[in-house]
Amino acid sequence: MAANPQELSKIYHRRFARTAAYRNRVWEVLTRKFFSRWVRPTDAVLDLGCGYGEFINNIPAGAKFAMDLNPDAPRHLRPDVKFLHQDCSAAWPLPDNSLDAVFTSNFFEHLPDKDCLNRTLGHALRCLKPGGRLIALGPNVKYLHGEYWDFYDHHVYLTEASLGEAMEVEGYEIEVILPRFLPFTMVSAPEYPMFFVQLYIALPWLWKIKGRQFLVIARKPA
Repeated sequence: MAANPQELSKIYHRRFARTAAYRNRVWEVLTRKFFSRWVRPTDAVLDLGCGYGEFINNIPAGAKFAMDLNPDAPRHLRPDVKFLHQDCSAAWPLPDNSLDAVFTSNFFEHLPDKDCLNRTLGHALRCLKPGGRLIALGPNVKYLHGEYWDFYDHHVYLTEASLGEAMEVEGYEIEVILPRFLPFTMVSAPEYPMFFVQLYIALPWLWKIKGRQFLVIARKPA
């Protein structure tokens, strides 16, 4: 990984501490109103690059795992989440075919290079059960310009097409590919009422106007 754990701790705190409560409320809505359709309450799920655990804390699941290099992450995770403190491009300490879903949001762009991304995709594929899904959100550089580089730890730039191609090369089958889904960032953005968040999720035509993050969902072949 590009940043060491101490640097990540400083970056995360500077970027997310002020809006942590708001971000958690947003993810309560996103998990309940959108992502729960791909994750069953009995599933084993890993949150890759979990940050402060907004997804994994809120998604109903039978077994929960979270992976991050930031040593502060466990303080934000609920007791039922098992934390894996490691570089995601190193071997994952999980059995083959043990996960129903791997979720990641705004993480792949922080990896130092595409070789690291390829190794990470390979580890996820090994650990997913046949038919299991990798669900990936991220900034789509197709719709961003200089704003993408406002974040010091951005390295790899991706579109929905390039990530989809990388997944297919690693052996995944693409299930859903959306070039526009969520807005770019919640950092330094207005804190909208949750009603607005629910309305946004319910109206896909808004995604084509405001969305600058892609959503790619891929399956491990059965």
